[in-house]
Amino acid sequence: MVLGMPTNKPQTEPKLVAMLAEFDSVDSILAASEKVRDAGYTKWDTHTPFPVHGIDDAMGIKPTILPWLVLGGGITGCLGGLALAWYTNAFEYPFLTSGKPQFSLPANIPVIFETTVLLAAFGAVFGMLGLNRLPWHYNPLFKKKGFARVTNDRFVVVIEASDPLFDKTRTGDLLSSLGAICVEEVED
Repeated sequence: MVLGMPTNKPQTEPKLVAMLAEFDSVDSILAASEKVRDAGYTKWDTHTPFPVHGIDDAMGIKPTILPWLVLGGGITGCLGGLALAWYTNAFEYPFLTSGKPQFSLPANIPVIFETTVLLAAFGAVFGMLGLNRLPWHYNPLFKKKGFARVTNDRFVVVIEASDPLFDKTRTGDLLSSLGAICVEEVED
């Protein structure tokens, strides 16, 4: 390829990835969320400038498995710390001090506690990152002017095009009927 020469790459047509609807109040986003949930959509989300009490119930969000991941990390840390303390004190480096036993649980509680807390914290951090699919550095929503106000004073419902019920016309009509200020197509 010669510098300065145009390349003959075919231009790809933008792909519709979602429909976005803007709302201006907490009550309107809660009502819209309930109606989108009741319509049967499964791949959709809301974006708000602050936490909205009751939005999880309005969206029908099920409880997360994150507490179980943290519990699993804590139990693994507890058993791992216990095994480490036993192995180092009673097997690998036995040291007899004043006739005390080779392994004593009370003397090793701090190590066991610390490994429990460490692996539970790792479970919480990496579980949260994995469940939220983070880090995710790009989203086509970031290009929309209406979405930029979601950090200030707007509330947004986004229905993904990958949803089984998604139909450009019907989904747009549903979002318009919810009292949205603006309904936009999100293309990538």
